[in-house]
Amino acid sequence: MDNGEPRIKTTVVGSYPIPDWLVAAPTQQALVDATRTVIATQEAAGIDIVCDGELYRFDINHPETNGMIEYFVQPMSGIRTEISFEEIIDYRRQAGMGFREKPPGIVDGPVGHGTLDLPHAAARAHALATRPLKFTITGPHMLAKTLRDLHYKDTAALALAIGDLLAEQVRHIEAEVVQLDEANLPGNPDEWEWAAAAINKVLDAVNGVPAVHLCFGNYAGQSVQKGSWDKLISYLNALHADHIVMENAHRPLEELAALRDLRPDLGLGLGVVDIKRTEVETAEDIARALERAERTLGEGRVRTINPDCGFWMLKRPIADAKIRALVAGRDLYEGRRASPPRVS
Repeated sequence: MDNGEPRIKTTVVGSYPIPDWLVAAPTQQALVDATRTVIATQEAAGIDIVCDGELYRFDINHPETNGMIEYFVQPMSGIRTEISFEEIIDYRRQAGMGFREKPPGIVDGPVGHGTLDLPHAAARAHALATRPLKFTITGPHMLAKTLRDLHYKDTAALALAIGDLLAEQVRHIEAEVVQLDEANLPGNPDEWEWAAAAINKVLDAVNGVPAVHLCFGNYAGQSVQKGSWDKLISYLNALHADHIVMENAHRPLEELAALRDLRPDLGLGLGVVDIKRTEVETAEDIARALERAERTLGEGRVRTINPDCGFWMLKRPIADAKIRALVAGRDLYEGRRASPPRVS
């Protein structure tokens, strides 16, 4: 058995189920206590790179999206939240936004920081962690696509402006890993060039390790986007990232082969836990997924293993069990517990 440093790190994508007691009494102290609990849960399970559960963006008025959009855009200047009936109706005609009833905001001027303060949220989480911390931020493509834009009148221009704004925020963030999350692009691969240009502005500003998470959506436990990884290879190869954190467990096995075309220096965060299923994976399941991926892509391409997406839609006992399974499966595969099972 190997007791040294693991070759493949374990991490989570970001979100964690909101503790019931935080919802019942959403004070600032309760938020800090909940964040401490989420980080301690991961550390006790042996997760190598922990996250604050994205509780920093918790808003009791927006539990259905875990604050993934509202937290970022509503504090910004140039974006108003007073939305007319006519604007809501127009928004519902906008392609790809069927999972939202109304826009998080209307862009009617140049976007600015407003009261958004990501460095403070990152510093609070970092102070509670004893292991390397990952801080997660919604990417400029996703944010731009969800807004109703009356100022730039061009989604690419809006995304680039948001990218500049987020880059300035990120320059002041101290975290071992900063991960940008894009859940809309996999369903819109033709937008990859301007999406890459916008996100690279932010990735270039990261002080630690820059990463990008991509998935096909996790709204109410359902996929939102249709598509496949082979349509995104050009986008992935254009990213100024150390590694990409991907949805693989809920995807067809044959899609792995498309990732052979990734540039050699771009690492892979392999999704080995299906967050759209309540069944908890076994260590053997995860070891098999790792062996299959390394057999397909070659040893060294997988740098981390992770769930496909965030845990926010699951109950805490299920999320906790899946977190423990991540570590057990990695340890089994690397010979830290026993010989891993072979894939037939």
